[in-house]
Amino acid sequence: MTMQDNHCHIPPTDKTPEVIFNADGTLSIKGRAMALNRTAPSEKLLDCIERYLKNPAGTTTVIIDLEYLNSFGTQILVAVIRKISQVTNHGKRLVIKWYYDEEDDDILERGHHISEAFNIPVEFIPTRNHSLFN
Repeated sequence: MTMQDNHCHIPPTDKTPEVIFNADGTLSIKGRAMALNRTAPSEKLLDCIERYLKNPAGTTTVIIDLEYLNSFGTQILVAVIRKISQVTNHGKRLVIKWYYDEEDDDILERGHHISEAFNIPVEFIPTRNHSLFN
């Protein structure tokens, strides 16, 4: 994990997604979220968000593009969204873009659940050929 001037990069593993968080307010989470417990990378990301919240951009964009998301990965993602959504307390704008394989109803359903739980609008964007088996 590297962190410079509000830039956070957490490389992917076979069970955790790549995370890139730029000072311009773009947080990208891509890959597989298959962790079975709270991981050091997830704690590092929450620390990065905490630092970002001290001086957030006018618009914060969260890009979620996961090919696999298990129950615990969902819990971590909820914690991340809960934390990053605090930008709205500062009068800032939050945009969440949720990419999902058009054949993966489970990831889409999890996204809708998170959107409803936080009362945050999420832009759902279908993709093709996002399967682990391609």
